[in-house]
Amino acid sequence: MARGEVSGRKTQECASASKRKPPTRGPPAPTAMFSIASFCEAHGISQSFYFQLKAEGRGPRELHLGARVFITFESAERWRTIREAETAAATTA
Repeated sequence: MARGEVSGRKTQECASASKRKPPTRGPPAPTAMFSIASFCEAHGISQSFYFQLKAEGRGPRELHLGARVFITFESAERWRTIREAETAAATTA
């Protein structure tokens, strides 16, 4: 097989390089709400603990869009405020 620079043909490496999409630059665009997985990651809890809190009625309010479940930033803030108040009440009692 002749070298590309001799035959004038593109090498296999160059042909596949033109098909690759450019790398993504920067962080992904922020969303307006959390998924359950991103909520758990942001708050440092496991998903199993999230569902345990939800079963006890101590989880954040959820927003259902079709089959997907989201938690708004406002709901997460309210949830944190309530949890902090519970902690403060337990430590002073």
